[in-house]
Amino acid sequence: MASKKYLLLAGAMTLLAASPGFAQVKPTYDALDSSKVSARNMAQFNSFRNNQSNYPAKPRDMWELGLHGGYHFIKGNVAALPGFGGGISLRKALGHTFSVRGEYTGSFDYGLDYQLKPTVSTPSGNPWAATAAKNGGMIVPNYKTATHQLSLDLIASLSNIMFYKAQPKVNWYILAGYGLVLADVDVDALDASGAGYSYAGINFGGKKKDIRKQLKNLYDKKYESNAPAQGNRVQIGRKDNNQLLRHALELGTGLAFKVSKRFNIGVEEKLTLPFDAYMDGYPGVNGGSTKDFFSYTSLRLNFNLGNPNKRVEPLWWINPMDFAYSELNAPRRMKIPVPILPDSDGDGVTDQFDREPNTPAGAPVDSHGVARDTDGDGVPDYRDKQLITPTYCQPVDADGVGKCPDPECCNKVAATPGCSSLVFPSVSFKGSATKISKDFEAVLGSVANTLRQNPSCNILVTGHAGAKGKKGGVDLSSRRVDAVIDYLAEKQGIDRGRFIKQNTPGDSNTVDLAPAN
Repeated sequence: MASKKYLLLAGAMTLLAASPGFAQVKPTYDALDSSKVSARNMAQFNSFRNNQSNYPAKPRDMWELGLHGGYHFIKGNVAALPGFGGGISLRKALGHTFSVRGEYTGSFDYGLDYQLKPTVSTPSGNPWAATAAKNGGMIVPNYKTATHQLSLDLIASLSNIMFYKAQPKVNWYILAGYGLVLADVDVDALDASGAGYSYAGINFGGKKKDIRKQLKNLYDKKYESNAPAQGNRVQIGRKDNNQLLRHALELGTGLAFKVSKRFNIGVEEKLTLPFDAYMDGYPGVNGGSTKDFFSYTSLRLNFNLGNPNKRVEPLWWINPMDFAYSELNAPRRMKIPVPILPDSDGDGVTDQFDREPNTPAGAPVDSHGVARDTDGDGVPDYRDKQLITPTYCQPVDADGVGKCPDPECCNKVAATPGCSSLVFPSVSFKGSATKISKDFEAVLGSVANTLRQNPSCNILVTGHAGAKGKKGGVDLSSRRVDAVIDYLAEKQGIDRGRFIKQNTPGDSNTVDLAPAN
């Protein structure tokens, strides 16, 4: 019978664990939520929130009300028949691991042996005397035991502190505690007429199930007699009708499966050891040296009680590592120092990205930390005394000042320099941009001024698709060439007919300007 019980228990656990519906609920608990903290723990909460303490305050959590029922039997000297038990419990967390549970359990246990056994005299008498007299001093024991049991158990949860998962969906626990058992043990030792039973018609050489069937037909199941009871060695009280009050040790284990934040289903196995050999009404041939114990396999329906706006779930359902890992991933409370990135020359571009790390203080630089050279004369702006030097006045001296040709005297028209002698700067672009930057708008302004002074000169605008050419390179180069021409024509008023476009291999980020023959 016990083997079938454990197979049933294993099957129920497997079914619950495999059900996808039990994997959908993830409890939420925020250690920085003051609404879940009691007044007595508020000082610790404030200390933690203000980074004065490393440990958060314990939140208020819900109580758990449980209803349970299941298979109950006595393991003793008499073979057990299926019994049943049921009751109610109330559980409260002491922390994330330990909790305490008070419980009431009522049960009915039955037993019927299948072999002849000798009677045993006890201090309370022998109700089997009449049956033993008819069968040479032998009996086949049976019993009915009704119990009321109060329990106080300490429970340790073993699966809610997890380092590689979020919140637990299954809670495995073990328990130990104290029980107070009130037991009424009765036996069916006399028939309806008050005489003992005779086993003359029973074939004790047959199969166990056949023997039990014959015995069930023999006994009237009235359980009219008080079963024997031991003396006062561990007895703390006794009432009429053979109700015995016994201390008991409780041991057990269980699994609970979360269905929602308010409800979970559990399966539990609990052993109750009252240290008494008379719970099955028969102390055995050794006079009670082997003690009986209760086995209770129960299905438990557990409900969380409390206002969710003021209480979190019972702490055994909350992984205390969850807040720590969440804080590491997305800090809200940690004091994180402001990052300090070195900028040796103080130009606003950190050394990690500065292509010219020794720019003098105050010198204007581009986004790469390189000193600006607006007119492209090779002298950076911070040293250039002639910020915009016309191309025909270049090359320049060390101060960026060009030497422009002197105008001829009197009323003669100034000679126009040959087109082939003109020098124009290049225009650079970043990434896939096609817009003229502010820096190069000034450069193109200088180019426009040169073209106005040389109205007979045309200009060759050359784009590059890259040294080997790459996908989209020709199109990007063509759009950049158009951007340069559009700026000179629309912003500077230069006739579009003076521009000649072309694309050649070269630096894909550069558009070159040169005199056209």
